[in-house]
Amino acid sequence: MKVIISAEKCIGCKKCIPHCPYNAIGFDDKKAHIYYDKCTTCGACIEVCPVEAIYSDGIAEKKEKDFSEYKNIWVVAELFEGKIKNVTLELISTARKLADCKNYNVDVLCIGKNIGNSVAGLSKYGADRVIIVEDDNLETYETLVYTHIITELSKKYKPDIMLYGATHIGRDLAPRVANKLKTGLTADCTKLEICNEQKILLQTRPAFGGNIMATIMCPDNRPQMSTVRPGVMKAEIYDNRPEKAEIVAENVDFTCCMNAVKILETVKEIKHTVNLEDAKIIISGGRGMGSKDNFNKLFALADKLGAEVGASRAVIEAGWCPQERQVGQTGKTVRPELYIALGISGAIQHTAGMENSSFIIAVNKDCTAPIHKLADLGIVGDVSKILPVLEEELPKLMEKGSDI
Repeated sequence: MKVIISAEKCIGCKKCIPHCPYNAIGFDDKKAHIYYDKCTTCGACIEVCPVEAIYSDGIAEKKEKDFSEYKNIWVVAELFEGKIKNVTLELISTARKLADCKNYNVDVLCIGKNIGNSVAGLSKYGADRVIIVEDDNLETYETLVYTHIITELSKKYKPDIMLYGATHIGRDLAPRVANKLKTGLTADCTKLEICNEQKILLQTRPAFGGNIMATIMCPDNRPQMSTVRPGVMKAEIYDNRPEKAEIVAENVDFTCCMNAVKILETVKEIKHTVNLEDAKIIISGGRGMGSKDNFNKLFALADKLGAEVGASRAVIEAGWCPQERQVGQTGKTVRPELYIALGISGAIQHTAGMENSSFIIAVNKDCTAPIHKLADLGIVGDVSKILPVLEEELPKLMEKGSDI
C-alpha cells in the first residue's frame, strides 16, 4: 500500500502535516508531498485532508498467521516461602474453565527452590500438568532470571494463553516476558472468556478511570497474555479430578543473566498490614460518611465484627484513610463473605473491586444510587443514623450464627 498526494487537488492548507506522527509530509511550492522513506502508510493524513487530495493506492493484504502449534493454557505460579499463593489457585480454576472451551490442558509453571511438595494438590483446582524449575539460586525472585526461564520454556512448549497474578511480581514479570515474546499483554483483567466464534481469549478490564469496561483481544500474536488481580476470580475445587497432576521437571540454563542483579539481603519488616483480599467481612465507607471523624467510627464496628475497614477512592483522596485500604479499580479487589458499603454511591471504579462479594449491604440516602442495584440488601437513609443501629444489631446476629 502506498499513500499518494494529488498535486492537482492539494490546496496547500497544511492540515495534514501536524497529523503525521512520522514527519513524513513535506511542503514545497505550496503543495504537500510524501517522504516515502519515512511514511508507514498509517493513513492519518488521509483522514484529515479536507479536499480528499490524499489517498491510498490500495489495501495491503493481511497474511493470516498460523497458530496451530500453540496449545494449552499456562498459569505462572507465584510462591512465597515455598508455598503457592492464593491468586495462583484462583488463576488455575479460571484456566480450567477456559481450557474446557478449547479442549486444552492447564499447565502450571512453578519456579523456585524445593517446591516439589507445594504443588501436590494443584490438580484439584484444575491443573493437568505442573512444570517445575528448581534450583538453589531460585529461592528469591529475580526479574531477569525469571523472565529468561519463562521465555525459554514458552518457546519450547508454545502455550496459547498465559496468565499471571496482577501482584507486585506479576506486574513486574509479565510485561518483560511479553516484550521478549513479541506479544500483547492485558493488565488487571476482571473477566476472561473464550470467544465462541474466533476461539480467542476475550480479556475484560476497567478503562478510562473505571468509567467503561473494555474487552481486549490479541488475534495476531501468541501467547495471549493477561494479568488478573487477586480476589477477582474464585479458587474452586473440582470433583472427579485426578489425585495428582503430572509433574515435569525442566532444567533451564539461566547463568547468562544471574550476575546482572545480586540480592544482598532480604529484610522483613514486622508491621501491621491491611490484608483486605483475605478478609471475610469488609466495612467500607465513602464520601457520604461526611467527615474523617465520622469515617473513623467504622473501625469500632469492624472491631466488633472481626472485620477490616475499606474505603472508596474519594475517601482516600480526601485524606480520611490510608491508600492501602482503598477498594476499587485503582485499589484492591476483594471477595469477602459480607461487604458493607456505607455512604458509597457505587461508581464502576469502586464496584469493579467488590462486585463479587458473597453478600452486599448498602446504605445510601439516595435511592437511585447505583450501589443499591448491586446490593443484596439496600437501606435508603442517613448513614449517620443507621450506623449506630448496625453497630448494635449486627454483632447480635453474628453471635446467633444468623445468615445476614
